[in-house]
Order: sequence, then C-alpha cells, then structure tokens
Amino acid sequence: MGFPSKLKNLNFYIDGSGYLGEIEEVELPKIMLKVEDFRGGGMIGPVDIDMGLDKIELGITMAGLIAGALRQFGAPAIDAALTRFAGAYQNDQTGEVQAVEIACLGRWKEIDWGNAKAGDNTQHKYKLGCSYYSLTVDGVQWMEIDLVNAIFVVFGVDRYAEIRAAIGA
Repeated sequence: MGFPSKLKNLNFYIDGSGYLGEIEEVELPKIMLKVEDFRGGGMIGPVDIDMGLDKIELGITMAGLIAGALRQFGAPAIDAALTRFAGAYQNDQTGEVQAVEIACLGRWKEIDWGNAKAGDNTQHKYKLGCSYYSLTVDGVQWMEIDLVNAIFVVFGVDRYAEIRAAIGA
C-alpha cells in the first residue's frame, strides 16, 4: 500500500513575476474531452464520440490588489498572458518531493473583486481562458495542449499527429 503525494506548497507566476505570499489559491485547469453521445442502429446504448477538447480555464485567488493580471486584461491576443503554477507535492510515506509545473498561455477574461469590508480579508479572483497548457512533473512533460495548433501530446504520444497530417497542417 502506498501513500499519495499531496500538495505541500505552491507559488504562482504571471509573465515571469512570482506572487509568493500573495497567491491564496489556484483553480487548476480541468482537461476534458468534448464528446457527443452517439447511438447508431443496432447499438443498445450510446457511446461517447471524441470531438476534440473542451475549453481550458485557470482561476486564481489573490490576497488583495495585484497589478500583474490587470496589466494584461483586455489584451487582444489569445496568448497575451503567460502563467505558471509551481507546486511541491510530497509523499508522506517516502518523503519524496515532486516538482509540478503547469504553464498556460491565455487571456484574462474575468476579474471578481469580491466583497470589500474594512477589517476583513480581501480576495480578488481572476479567470484565464487558456489557448496553451503544459503539465511537467520533475522536469518531464506529461501533457502539452496547444488548442490553436491542434497539438495534444500525452506522455510523449501525439494524439493529433494523424489528424494534422490529414488536413495538411
């Protein structure tokens, strides 16, 4: 029986600037296939048909006013902001620490100023619509997704190579 590795600490970067001590929480992107139900004649139930990937979003909660995300808000490019989550995951059975990095390119699309009350914790939430996603663990890339260029690589297997080749991309 083994123990899972758990997040012990984190940092967050926006366009290369770190927010240690200011980042409270990161809502890591969900990676989901976009699927449609299909039930053809003779089938006794539907199956999921892979229609590509669903949108990718990243959310952060900052402990107060942070200019980094605001600088890029409304930028016209879909990859205007570069973000990086750096997490230290530790296994409490072995003590082993894994470095987990999630890098995203995207556009800031939402700012939630939250509630403002004197003497209370101030939290601001930001949401990034991602056009690019990369997951790296201990220096090894586990996943890379580039929505614009139809790149979808999982543990070194390019899931869309044949599709890109078929359309001449």
